[in-house]
Amino acid sequence: MVTGWFAGDGDEDGFHLLGTRCSACASVFFPREDAFCRNPGCRGGELTEVPLSRRGRVWSYTDSRYRPPSPYVTDPELSWEPYALIAVELESERLVVLGQTVPGVTVSDLAVGMEVEVVPGVLNEDEETTWTTWHWRPTGVTA
Repeated sequence: MVTGWFAGDGDEDGFHLLGTRCSACASVFFPREDAFCRNPGCRGGELTEVPLSRRGRVWSYTDSRYRPPSPYVTDPELSWEPYALIAVELESERLVVLGQTVPGVTVSDLAVGMEVEVVPGVLNEDEETTWTTWHWRPTGVTA
């Protein structure tokens, strides 16, 4: 888990991404920014943590058919399973966030403009640790 990028770990209804908002220009950032406002037209203000919209619309998507390089954790002994990668424009912020779809959702299940929601996901796990992340799931899908 990347600390400070999301909250509500494991609780689907309370799960949401975390961003930061500049008090001077109201720009919202994800991943979060804690040092300075990234808006080049802003002189800067206090950056406060804000929960981001849980829903958005598919802006673009593709499938990943290769094993990604480090630091992504995979077992080279296991066969590679492709997954769908999706760019979502968040409902309120109009900010585009990239992430994987939930397992079982493929590019053939997606369409630009489709509504999706953020849910907790598993990046990797072993006997001692589960590394969590976020996934995008089309609304109305419960898997």
